[in-house]
This record gives sequence, C-alpha cells and structure tokens, in this order.
Amino acid sequence: MSFSMYSASIPVFRQILNSLLEILDKAEQHVEAKKIDPNALLQYRLFPDMLPFARQIQIAADFAKGAGARLAGRDVPSYEDTEKSFADLKLRIRKTLAFIDSIPQEDIEDSASRAITTGSGEKTRHFIGQNYLLHYALPHFFFHATTAYDILRHNGLDIGKKDFIGVMPD
Repeated sequence: MSFSMYSASIPVFRQILNSLLEILDKAEQHVEAKKIDPNALLQYRLFPDMLPFARQIQIAADFAKGAGARLAGRDVPSYEDTEKSFADLKLRIRKTLAFIDSIPQEDIEDSASRAITTGSGEKTRHFIGQNYLLHYALPHFFFHATTAYDILRHNGLDIGKKDFIGVMPD
C-alpha cells in the first residue's frame, strides 16, 4: 500500500476541525450554564507566555488551510484574525473546512516531492511536501488544537479524549 498525501492531510484536518466545532459548542453551553463571561475562556492562557484560546483556534485553522493550499500548489487564503466570540471561531473553522474540501484529491496526491516554502526573511523554511506535512504542518496543527482543548478542559469543561478525537472517517 502506498502512502497517500491526501489521506494523511485533508481527512485528518477535517476530523479534528470538526471536533473543535463540537468542543466550541460545549464551551458556549458551559459559559451560559455557569454564567461566565465568554472572554474568560476566549482569552485564557495556560501560562502567561502562551497564546490565548482564541489564538490557538485561529492558528490550528491556519495550519489546516495553509497545508492544504501548499500541498495543492495553491496560494494560501488570508484570514483576518478578528474573531472575538465562539461563533466567530466556529465561522473561521467552517470557512477553513470549506476551503480544504474544495481542494481536489489529485492536487494533493502528487505533493510528496513538491517544493514548499513557508515564512519569509529569517523565518523562511524550505521543505519537500511529505516532510512539510509530517514534520511541520501536522505537528503544529495538533499542538494548537490540543492546546485549545487543554485550555477548555483546564477550565472545567466536561470534555474528554473522545471529544478531541471526534468522528473518524470510514
């Protein structure tokens, strides 16, 4: 069985982004039930030098859309980082899902040896597609998705591993 760049990317991003949508619904329900200001969660950080919850969601979405675009040889769509509510964050995730779902599988399958460049200036990084996906994009994506989950769990949301994993594709 050969390695499928598509199977290792888009369905994985889709699975976790959809689980983040479900978790965001639970976060909304939690703040309503506990009568908590939503900003208490949206701006919560696990440690002062870490990014807040909302930014973790933004970056997870950015890695999904960025990886999908780069692997397909497309321009990465630019999103403003203006989300200020759970509804805004869910909209960003849905926009990301729509974008990655618009990428034809065949555009990604041939990307294992595609030259990919990220960043600019001193932060420029050069990869080939498979190394970019497996050693850069997926680890960053999972770091930010996990950190978002951890922030909510730390703040008392009744969520567990099944919530994070979400629904696995057939």
